[in-house]
Parts: sequence; structure tokens; C-alpha cells
Amino acid sequence: MKAMLVNEMRELVWSEVADPIIKPDEVLVKIHAAALNRADLLQRQGKYPSPPGCPEWMGLEVSGEITEVGQKATQESDWRVGDRVCALLGGGGYAEYVAVKYDMLMPIPKGLTMEEAASLPEAYATSYLNLFIEGHLEPGQTAFIPAGASGLASVAIPMAKAFGARVITSVLSDEIAEKIKPLGADLIINSATEDVAAILEQEEKSGRPVNVSMDCLSGETLGKSLPYMARGGYWVVISTLAGTETHLLLRPLLTKGLHLVGSMLRNRTPEFKAYILGELVKNVWPKIEDGTIRPSIYKVFPIERAAEAHAVLERGENIGKVVLTV
Repeated sequence: MKAMLVNEMRELVWSEVADPIIKPDEVLVKIHAAALNRADLLQRQGKYPSPPGCPEWMGLEVSGEITEVGQKATQESDWRVGDRVCALLGGGGYAEYVAVKYDMLMPIPKGLTMEEAASLPEAYATSYLNLFIEGHLEPGQTAFIPAGASGLASVAIPMAKAFGARVITSVLSDEIAEKIKPLGADLIINSATEDVAAILEQEEKSGRPVNVSMDCLSGETLGKSLPYMARGGYWVVISTLAGTETHLLLRPLLTKGLHLVGSMLRNRTPEFKAYILGELVKNVWPKIEDGTIRPSIYKVFPIERAAEAHAVLERGENIGKVVLTV
């Protein structure tokens, strides 16, 4: 089969590799589409290698069709050849086929295309994990989801809204703010002209403090904003795109009983990931199928043009997910 390898010049090369051989608890998926994540860019740079046992090439989420089912997978699951599925991977999605443990698969929600389905596993699992499991978000509460134009925010904002939360987000310009309005955020902050912490302070004074933040930016704004959270609030750090250091006042952390949480999906146990996927199918898939939540696709490229797709993420131009078709 073919897979997308990275050469010494960090260029992407569609190359012949060995066919995957499934284990008894795995299924073989013929890949139709793979969605991009910022982790792919880091992996291409040599900074975020696949976990042990996973293929060396990139790709954390795919959709496709089952072509083979291992003996144990047949006994312990309902998956059968021909099923249309999407899958959460440790790596290996930029390819024609991938071997996947049976509990890392989910059925494709009714009414979705393969391209839309490929955008679900990583982004939806990350959003669900950090909003509802780590962040304990409840209906009627306020969530702060920075970087509103990101592919992840295009999932997290509608998801939080669908479960009854009020959502605040931030972007870098009024033009971007206008583009992301369809996501449904209640308040969009232009961080190029407005002070995020000052606005969150005003929100607290108005009786609408942030209960949960799913923060991929971090940096200086985290420390400035944390004091204005609701009592018992959860600030969940999922990345540090705006910087790895901040100045943190400990007194509000103590007096308000705040929680500062670091969270990564990739380093969770397989069992816990399987639990998250089960929660998605049970709680989120019905909202996708009835149209309450809809995947946001920015652009689709054939996999041979993966470098162009990466460039879209590098420029930060996408509102929603970028997807490769195989």
C-alpha cells in the first residue's frame, strides 16, 4: 500500500510501504479520508512522534470501510466487513489502509459524508474530554474556548452550545470574528484590539463568570484571566500555542477553589480512549444525526496534495477542519 512519509528535508512523499497485518483484536480499515490536526505539523517537524507500536506516518483520525476483522475483534465486538466507520488513531492515518483496535472505531453518524466523518474522532474526543470530563461543564454554565477560528474550536463551540452552555471565544481580527459567527459563540473577543482578561473580569462582575476554559493558547493571558473564573472553575490547558510561561496569582486559586488542569488526549490509556469514544456515540452522535451539531469542513484535498493542506494550517487560514481524501 501507499503512505505519506517525511523525507530528510521534511517534505511529504507518497511512498510504497508494507501492508498492515492485523492482530486478533484489530480490524483493517480501507481509508477514504483523513483529517488534519496541528499535531501532524509537529510530527512532520520531528517534535511529536507516533506512540510505540503505531505507524511512523501522520494521521490521528480517519473514516473508511472495514475490509478484515480479527478473530478476537469478531468475538468481542459487532464490527463486520463492509461497515462504514471512523477511527481514532495513535498515528498512521495518511495511508491507504490502517490496522485499528476494535474499540477505537465508531459508526459513522447517519447523514454524514466520509469527509465529515473523518473530522470527528480526534477533535470530538478532545473537545468532549476537556469540556465535560476534565472541565465538568454543565448546562447554563459559561465556557471560554480561545482560538475560535481553529479546527478544534469549530467542534468545541457548537458542542458546548448543544449541551446548553454559554460560550465565549477569542480571535485575532474582526474579519475572523465575522467568519466564525455561524459557530454560535455568545461573545467573540478580538484579542488584537481587546484585553481578554479585562473582558472576562467584566463578565464576572456582570454575573457571568467563566466556569470552564478549554485553552489551547495559554501563555500570558492564562495567568491574567484565571482570577476572574467562577468559584470552583476548571481551566483546562490542552496546548501552549501562545507561550509556555505565565504569571499566576495563587490567592484567587486558593480562595475560589479553582482547578488548573493539564490535559492531553494522546497520552491517555487505550481503555480510557475507548471510554471517551463510547460516550461520544451515546451522547454526541444523536445530536449530530438530528442536526443540532454539524461538522465544519473548511477544505478538502487529495492526499497527494497533503503539503498544500498542511500549508493551510500553517497559515492559520482555516475556519473548520481540513481533510485529505485517499
